[in-house]
This record gives sequence, structure tokens and C-alpha cells, in this order.
Amino acid sequence: MAINLELPEKLNSTVERARLAAEHIFRPISRKYDKAEHEYPVELDELGKIAKQARGGDKDADKADESAEETVNGANLRSVLNARELGWGDVGLMLSIPYQGLGNAAIAAVANDEQLERFADVWAAMAITEPDFGSDSAAVSTTAVLDGDEYVINGEKIFVTAGSRADHVVVWATLDKSVGRAAIKSFVVPMNADGVTVARLEHKLGIKSSDTAVVRFEDVRVPAENLLGTPEIQVKTGFGGVMQTFDNTRPVVAAMAVGLGRAALEELRRMLEESGHQVDYDRPVAAQHAAVAEFIRLESDWESSWMLTLRAAWMADNKQPNSTEASMSKAKAGRTVTELTNKAVEIGATAAFSETELLEKWARDSKILDIFEGTQQIQQLIIARRVLGKTSAELK
Repeated sequence: MAINLELPEKLNSTVERARLAAEHIFRPISRKYDKAEHEYPVELDELGKIAKQARGGDKDADKADESAEETVNGANLRSVLNARELGWGDVGLMLSIPYQGLGNAAIAAVANDEQLERFADVWAAMAITEPDFGSDSAAVSTTAVLDGDEYVINGEKIFVTAGSRADHVVVWATLDKSVGRAAIKSFVVPMNADGVTVARLEHKLGIKSSDTAVVRFEDVRVPAENLLGTPEIQVKTGFGGVMQTFDNTRPVVAAMAVGLGRAALEELRRMLEESGHQVDYDRPVAAQHAAVAEFIRLESDWESSWMLTLRAAWMADNKQPNSTEASMSKAKAGRTVTELTNKAVEIGATAAFSETELLEKWARDSKILDIFEGTQQIQQLIIARRVLGKTSAELK
């Protein structure tokens, strides 16, 4: 199957809906919540209700596509288009929309039909990282012990996006530390369960409108059916189901970076043109102003980020293994958006460095897009393993 890069008309409504929200809801309050860290953006409540209602309709449309078409443009493509537009508006506010948490993406990726129905109306955060590890997801030390028909969870998670706002959290925990990564499973845990506490909220460089929490689990009991995927420990494939979440979410993070990058490019272009430097694609780059030449280079990197993101999402929709492509899109987009926003601040000089424009905020916000869901270094390591045919034990 080949990818047609012309987006299907059926997704125009997704793009238009997200663009309107980004322009008329996010942008006007972007600076307000950048300065009011940890204050909940109440303006997003109505948007959350709309997103919740739309979720069911989108699933029905995707199922119809799968039965009617050989090539599918479904939930993953819809997600990256949505993320691109909302990322253009404000990344932190996008991460704060009710019922659109990273945990929801995890549930969508690995839950069975019964769980999809049972958790259809939850707002789920995702808890992976712990105080003793960052990108090495296999080092999970939070435990889940089966006791009758319940699991008892103990541990501490850090950097939990929407951790103090979501009503559920998807927790990565190990069933047996001695077995290694194969014993790691994910569990859907209600935030109001006995033993769940939000220990603190972090103060951050960027995305200040999004809360980032430390969450502790002390003898937290959840029903056995809240385990996502199979409860059996399968040494050869056990960790794969949990990691499949990243194959879905990494292209979404890449799309957020693409959206934020587009915002910075538009602002940089405006500044250049106001200074009398027109971008001319018909003239050699070397014959144009140095700042224009830099703009064209950054724009080409940005375009390639979007192409990689589209490919990763399309492959996921069409049931093609996309771990390599998901990491490629995340690595390229994360690296590009940080360079792009920082260069925009540099070229924009005093106007871009002050709070009169949003460029300085975008430069701060962009850094997380190269870190969470796997750092730049981790993505390169994953890509190298795939390309060279090495296991994680062979190439560290």
C-alpha cells in the first residue's frame, strides 16, 4: 500500500475544529496560564465535553472505514492532525484538555473491547517515570501483586502529566522484578482510590499551564480486570504490548512539535518581512539574506518532520509495525522544534526575547517535546537497534 499525502476530506472537520479551538480558545489565554502555573484553565471545560462526545463518533467512523476501505485513515491520523493544530495554539493547554490524557491513548492502544467500553468516559493520565529512572522504561520498580481478584500496587511515579486533574491514571508496574521487562504491565487506577496521593506539583521551564505531578501509590487495590493486556508473563513478547502505547503516542508528540514549529515559523516569517527581507523560493538560498537562508533551512527540516509523522500514523492505522517510524518522527520533530524556536528567538532579537511576543514562551515549551515519551537519545537508540537488527541487550 502507498501513502497518498493529500489528506482525505472526511478529516477536514477534525482539522477545522482543532484550528478554531487553537486560535480562539488557546491563543487568547496562552500567556495568562503561562504566568499562572498550576491554576486550572477553566476555559477548557467546554472543549473537554465536546472532545468526550466526539470520541464515540470518531470510533464509529473509523470502524466503518476499516470495513469499507483497503487503506485506512483512522484514529491515529486523526490524532496527529488534531495535535498539530492544537500544538500551534498552545502545547501546555492541549495537554490540559479534559478526557484527552496520555493515559487515554494507552487505553486505546492496548485495552480489550470490554475495557474500551468501561473506560470510555474517563480522563486518564499516564504514570511511567520513577525517581530512579527516566527513559529506561524497563527499570520500573513500582509493584503490582495479585491478591484474590485484585492487584495491590505500591510505588511512586514522577512527571505525571495531568496527574492532579485526571480522574484515572494508567500505571506501569511490575508483577515480578526478578523476571525483568516481561513482567511489566499497565493498570488503570482511579485517582480517588484509597492509597493514591498527589505528593506535589513540579515547577517547570515550559508548558506551565499543564500540571506535572508526583503521585504515590500505597497498598492501592484495583480490580484484576483493570490490567491492560494479558496478565500472563510472556518472556519473549510480554513487554511489547506495554511498549505498543509509545507507537501510538510518539507520532502525536511529533505532531505537537510540528504544530508549535509552524507557529514559530509563521512568526519568524512575519518579523523577517516586516524588516524588509522577503522569502523567495525562486532564488538561490545563497543569494538571499542570511536570516532568510536560515528560515528556508529550518522550514525544510520542519516539513520533513511532518512527513515522518504522517507516515508513522498512517502505518499504525493500517496495522503495519511502526516502532521505528514512530521513533523517527519523534526524534526528528523534537530536535527540529527546539532548534527552530531557539533560532527564531535568536533572529527575532529583542522582540522575540521579551514577553511582548509568544516566541520566548514557545522556545521554553518546545524543550519538553524532545524529552517526554522518550528522549532524543532514546529514540536514536531505538532506531539504531531496529536498523542494525540488534536487541536491547546487544546495543545499550
